[in-house]
Amino acid sequence: MKFRFVLLLLCVLCVLCVAGFSLDRTAFTFLSYDLEVRVDPAGQAMSARGKIRLRNDSAAAQSEFVLQVSSSLKWRLVEVNGKDVQYSENLYTTDIDHTAAVNEVVVRLPEPVPSHATIEVEVGYAGQILRDAKRLTQMGVPAATAARSDWDRVEEPLTAVRGVGYVAWYPVALAAVNLSELDYFSTLAAWKDRQRSSSMRLNLCWVSEEENLNVISNGVLEGANRNVLGETDEIATHRGCSLYSFANLGWTVPSFAIANYASLLRPVINVFHLSDQASLAQEYVLAAEKVLPLDAQWFGDPKKKVTVVQVPDAGAASFESGPMLFTPLETLDRKGLEARMMHQLVHASFSSPRQWIDEGLAHFAMALLREQDGRAAAIVYMNQFLAPLQSAEKQPGEHGLATSTDELMYRIKAMFVWWMLRDMVGDAALQRALKQYRPADDKSPSYLPDLIAREAHRDLSWFFDEWVYRDRGLPDFRVVSAFPRPTLANAYVVAVTVENLGAVSAEVPVIVRTAQGDRVKRVLVKAHDKAIERIEVPVVPTEVIVNDGSVPESDTANNSFVIPKEPKR
Repeated sequence: MKFRFVLLLLCVLCVLCVAGFSLDRTAFTFLSYDLEVRVDPAGQAMSARGKIRLRNDSAAAQSEFVLQVSSSLKWRLVEVNGKDVQYSENLYTTDIDHTAAVNEVVVRLPEPVPSHATIEVEVGYAGQILRDAKRLTQMGVPAATAARSDWDRVEEPLTAVRGVGYVAWYPVALAAVNLSELDYFSTLAAWKDRQRSSSMRLNLCWVSEEENLNVISNGVLEGANRNVLGETDEIATHRGCSLYSFANLGWTVPSFAIANYASLLRPVINVFHLSDQASLAQEYVLAAEKVLPLDAQWFGDPKKKVTVVQVPDAGAASFESGPMLFTPLETLDRKGLEARMMHQLVHASFSSPRQWIDEGLAHFAMALLREQDGRAAAIVYMNQFLAPLQSAEKQPGEHGLATSTDELMYRIKAMFVWWMLRDMVGDAALQRALKQYRPADDKSPSYLPDLIAREAHRDLSWFFDEWVYRDRGLPDFRVVSAFPRPTLANAYVVAVTVENLGAVSAEVPVIVRTAQGDRVKRVLVKAHDKAIERIEVPVVPTEVIVNDGSVPESDTANNSFVIPKEPKR
């Protein structure tokens, strides 16, 4: 009997395993959400109800689908096309939520949904959203550090909640991911890519004894209202609702904050801050207004407002979503604050569905701002990020920059790429190309590269092939030799041989130093090849340097060549 029981148990487990492995969590695309979310800061609670439209984008008919919300929320209702359905609820371990798990329902459909067919699902769920950094602490991250990263919560006096990747407060369906694994960001990116044309209509409501709460979100505000619900023991209960729309969930992580915010409103920036932080809010406004001319020169006038929303925890990690920035208001050095506002202004003026363009240009603009103190200052700024890029590029990735989901690639490597492009084509040509860019027309990876090549009147196909479409690592330059020869005009011509030990070509500055200053020429050195350039200087040269730091390379220790002094006769 004992043997039969064990055998039966094993059979059941096998059936469950097969069912689990056969479940396709990526079959359905979430086309639209129409949700009403009610937030109770005093009770640290949230409830939601609404409808979701799903489309079966797999090649086969599907007889079941999955919905996931944070493990701190419980399912109350799931109906399909207005009818009750059978579903099972279970805890599913994954790091798309700060609790390191989601409550997942597997819904059995009355009849299979054909490929490309849609269904309407009505959902209801509720629970608490408390501060929770479990997914980080269980990886060994110190609790204080983890809390600065995962600061999402519903509570008084301030509620702040980010969407999938932080808190799954709206239903999603993703395969399990772990923050310590390389596929974490690629899995999230793939999900967002499927939702590129998806939309959300969100009626975000709060219930509180506090009358003057404000709701701030990175959606488009459609309308708002407030009213008193009732009075108990002379305590008034207030409610406010704000209706937001989100047009593209592939670009935006729906997020919101609720607090008794004071506001500082200016033509290009709004700062929502706690009442005792007015002076710091003013500093953010002044910084944005100071860097606005440089932003407009390169990227055009802002099409949206920069919105800064204060989160209360000192040292909390900032979170950006387009031109909106959730951040603690901190006393930063002036240049650091101006660079941060420059980044946000670029997002307000220029947007792209391609991360290497969207984020790469925002980081490039921060280097442009540093250049106001000289080219060397900009290069120092960029090179503070070089070491992690060198480490990552020791083993080039399978995908090029154009499709990379690695933040180090589409932020830092892309920043260097834009700087190199600017050095090659000049400010005017690159600015003209950027101002012609239209996100809706960007249907091919070559759309913006073609604009740049046309404005620059030169063939840049080799550059985009080796730096953007493919990942071939970084170049490695060295000066092989430098031979100075006097001329009849009492000057010197230096024949410089430069070798590129890396697998990617680059146009790099070659600098000849003399007692009277430097002479610079740009030289294209192809991968695993050498190039010879002759550079004229007015007096005896002393040293040759390849690369001023504007081209990221794997080894900068071999960039200098000291020219031996001629023996005295």
